[in-house]
Amino acid sequence: MLGKAAIGVQSFEDIRTRNIFYVDKTNFIKEWWEKEDSVTLITRPRRFGKTLNLSMIECFFSNKYADRGELFEGLSIWGETCFRALQGTYPVIFLSFAKVKAAAYEDMKYSISKTISDIYEQNRFLLENNILSDNEKKYFENIQPEMSASAAAESINALSNFLSRYHGKKVIILLDEYDAPMQEAWLSGYWDEAAQFFRSFFNASFKTNPYMLRGLITGVTRISKESVFSDLNNLEVITTTSEKYAPYFGFTEQEVFQALEETGLGCEKQGVKDWYDGFTFGNVTDIYNPWSITNFISKKGEYDTYWADSSGNGLINALIRGGSANVKKIMERLLQGESFEAELDEQIIFDQLEKDENAVWSLLLATGYLKVTRLERRGRLLKKIYVLRLTNMEIESMFTKMIGGWFQSSQPEYNEFIHALLHDNIKKMNTFMNKVALNTFSFFDSGNKPSQAAEPERFYHGFVLGMAVDLADRYRIRSNRESGYGRYDIMLEPLNKTEKAFIFEFKATNPDDNEKTLEDTAESALAQIEEKKYETDLTALGIAPENIRKYGFAFEGKHCLIKKASDKYI
Repeated sequence: MLGKAAIGVQSFEDIRTRNIFYVDKTNFIKEWWEKEDSVTLITRPRRFGKTLNLSMIECFFSNKYADRGELFEGLSIWGETCFRALQGTYPVIFLSFAKVKAAAYEDMKYSISKTISDIYEQNRFLLENNILSDNEKKYFENIQPEMSASAAAESINALSNFLSRYHGKKVIILLDEYDAPMQEAWLSGYWDEAAQFFRSFFNASFKTNPYMLRGLITGVTRISKESVFSDLNNLEVITTTSEKYAPYFGFTEQEVFQALEETGLGCEKQGVKDWYDGFTFGNVTDIYNPWSITNFISKKGEYDTYWADSSGNGLINALIRGGSANVKKIMERLLQGESFEAELDEQIIFDQLEKDENAVWSLLLATGYLKVTRLERRGRLLKKIYVLRLTNMEIESMFTKMIGGWFQSSQPEYNEFIHALLHDNIKKMNTFMNKVALNTFSFFDSGNKPSQAAEPERFYHGFVLGMAVDLADRYRIRSNRESGYGRYDIMLEPLNKTEKAFIFEFKATNPDDNEKTLEDTAESALAQIEEKKYETDLTALGIAPENIRKYGFAFEGKHCLIKKASDKYI
């Protein structure tokens, strides 16, 4: 019988003793142990059971849980007789960096040192015997939140030594959310200092640690080896495209549908599939996010963006909002259900995120916002080409909210612009468009390295994304999607063919084109609409010519002028 669908319980012991809803993933213990890899890094999106699986590993192997076999009774691992003998027989060090979110390097170092200091406190029994020398006991007592970076980097190695000697066995080291502090370091501008610390920490803890038997690390992203893992040549990396351990993180469709049936929600299978399916690990498709499914069951069948809203999306927001024109154009396509191709490197190089578009897509894939629908090998060198699209409706809804938030500082003016557009009020369109541009222009630049020249293009591509979201129920946004600064035609194709259609041409003032004023630039934009006969596509769709509106948008700095084509029908 299905247990209680409790939210946010990540302790395996609590889940088993409190009869909380649990999907059996204990075969992961067997498979991981039999692989005998020295150190394993497994990356999965957040809320996919990484912490719970590490807690499960701790409960199974740690001698703190000796004689606690009842936690595993009725689960698949307990049917393996040879594994029963392993339960509760090893010293285990379990750390989590999930809460290490600091705005400055010193704060990050303190938070990590505090985490390590707490682990030492849990093992104070080591001081009560003659295993440690007087100098080692003094070292133990000096492990404090205020310790130096070098002391913190070496501390897990030292504790492994102490525990190994005390128990007569090498230790198992578990590290959860290893990359959480590094994402904060990049966002807060102290990446280089953080990377240097973690290189030392990982080398001492996992590479040059003769007292470690196995290491298991989890995180969301695979940070490049050169950044933090440069010394770890014993690291087995399992990403979302790897075959290993694919079924053990997230729920399979069979597991989800069985849970829905047991909770009386069987009639919601298709809706749940549309909203929450779509994740793929290796060749295992139809993986569901456990957080969303558990919340859906707990809320008795209410659809919402449970996973997408479960933590901040600041990094993703900043990268798309401040990204290039091409990044925003691809987002247009994704929000309209289309896919795109990219050549990706699954290693995340944080200092390339603002320079390399493919690094952005790599991050979105690792974090679960994109899914791979097809992987192709092309060319003589068999380059990997990924075909990507939004993962599911929950992610689409999340991005819709995020893009809508871009105009929050000028929401009344933005809404008034949309209202004026739909009612052919060119005067108000100009008034409110200038207010929106003035308030949000710099918001669309990348922040770390603002570019005055790039502002107009960043703004109007962001503005188009806003319209694509705001008018999604009435219009399909179509664009030429060509690269190049200064020209970008937009068509708003009505889903109801009897409503108005719109053609926009955006153009930045260019003195080289004999454009002396914004008026000249706007006229040039209108002339381009006529010369290229953009309305042809709309009339071919059955839109009456009298329902087609044509506008030229001219930009100079943060100033905008909109002109409407003379039209005898208006």
